[in-house]
Amino acid sequence: MPAPYRSALTLLAVLTVALLGVGLMFASNWMLSRTVLRGEVSTFHLELPPYRPPQFWRTLYTSLIDRTLIVLGRALLFALPAGAIIWLSCNIQLGGLSLAEHAIAWLDSPAWFLGLNGVILLAYILAIPANEIVLPTVLMLTLLATGDSSMAGVLMEGNDSETYAILTRGGWTMMTAVNLMLFSLLHNPCSTTIATIYKETGSIRWTALATFLPLSLGIILTMCVSFVWRLIAG
Repeated sequence: MPAPYRSALTLLAVLTVALLGVGLMFASNWMLSRTVLRGEVSTFHLELPPYRPPQFWRTLYTSLIDRTLIVLGRALLFALPAGAIIWLSCNIQLGGLSLAEHAIAWLDSPAWFLGLNGVILLAYILAIPANEIVLPTVLMLTLLATGDSSMAGVLMEGNDSETYAILTRGGWTMMTAVNLMLFSLLHNPCSTTIATIYKETGSIRWTALATFLPLSLGIILTMCVSFVWRLIAG
């Protein structure tokens, strides 16, 4: 975007995505309350514990052990396999190409309908254990797909100009960027969240619904945006 309008347009884009998320949340609640949650009690009860004076050692234990180490341990449990899978997919060769390159080529066709590309879809699949690594994975896979094998399996994050150069090199357009924002808003939760949902509900059905409902909405929305975008662009 032109420099004088860049900040305002960035703010508008982020605000639009946030408001869209709120709107889709209410729409999803309305749909669920009339389908799978029909007749379910929707009240929410919160029981407050009795007030007690703060206890230093108890507070320290809760903050350090219960709130920090356990969460980090759970994240590490899911992140280690993700790192191994990313490295292996980029370094194991099959027919002269890495497994990641084969997957990118296979995913390019369905990704076209979403206004994305095979790199982005593969990045989301590989980043299921930790959604925070989606963009570094996209950058790494884009370099791999465009012939820079030296970055195979190496997560990276650059500055704005470096990121822009890598993405345009990978064939990104404005439509790609818009659809990535929409798909980032509406896609499956990470594996840690999925595991927590199952632990809290004890139900495969509700876990599957919480996983695939946002993903389905993301697919439908990006397909509609891509269709209209290409129709207008001619």
